[in-house]
Amino acid sequence: MVTLPRTPSFSLEGRKALVTGATSGIGLGCAVALAEAGAHVVLAARNVERLKDVLAQFLQEGWQASILPLDVADVEATATLVKDNGPFDILVNSAGLGRHSPAIETASSDFDAVMDVNLRGAYFLTQAVAKGLKTAGRKGSLINVSSQMGHVGGVDRAVYCASKHAVEGFTKSMAIELGRDGIRVNTICPTFIRTPMTAPTFDNPDRVEWIEDKIKLGRVGEVEDIMGAVVYLASDASALVTGTALLIDGGWTAG
Repeated sequence: MVTLPRTPSFSLEGRKALVTGATSGIGLGCAVALAEAGAHVVLAARNVERLKDVLAQFLQEGWQASILPLDVADVEATATLVKDNGPFDILVNSAGLGRHSPAIETASSDFDAVMDVNLRGAYFLTQAVAKGLKTAGRKGSLINVSSQMGHVGGVDRAVYCASKHAVEGFTKSMAIELGRDGIRVNTICPTFIRTPMTAPTFDNPDRVEWIEDKIKLGRVGEVEDIMGAVVYLASDASALVTGTALLIDGGWTAG
């Protein structure tokens, strides 16, 4: 008789997840998805009032959640908060910043601001969560929200692309180092998703034409397009997936 395999569980019951950038856009979508799958979600962002508002809505839905005000650019304070409130079985590193301009017009202040959040903040937050898991002897899934721009270039996005290419690099390296501890490290790489952060791009008809030409499925992304992917990477369904990038780009990078 043939023994039938069984699909690994997508349930996140009993797991604690830290989601940064959790009050809007992709971060909020990821937080909702993890909560729906049963995780206790720790909502993290800088704006305390918005955190409280999101928390109230989560609790009204009957989901397990709490808040943790933090600024990922302050790596020392963030490391302390992660140590004191962890360990976290799941990390979704969704805090991000974009300051777009032609490369020859990039201001050093904009370069530093983007790198402080997208690269330095992401790196040391991932490090802090990994340390907590190793100390506790626990496995985990660390997910960095990167971008399709971590794999290609884009007009007026030299700094942003540089930050996301770097995220792809350290994610692979950490995955190699942490694999034997059962700690998986991956990226999610969205195309242009309708969020408050991308609103200025979608207000530019020339940019919209460029985007729609590049996306082979013929539409821009919505937050909901990311939610299933984050549950997959956080759960046992992706138990053999580490050091890789899950591109949610409508075919942009395929061409």
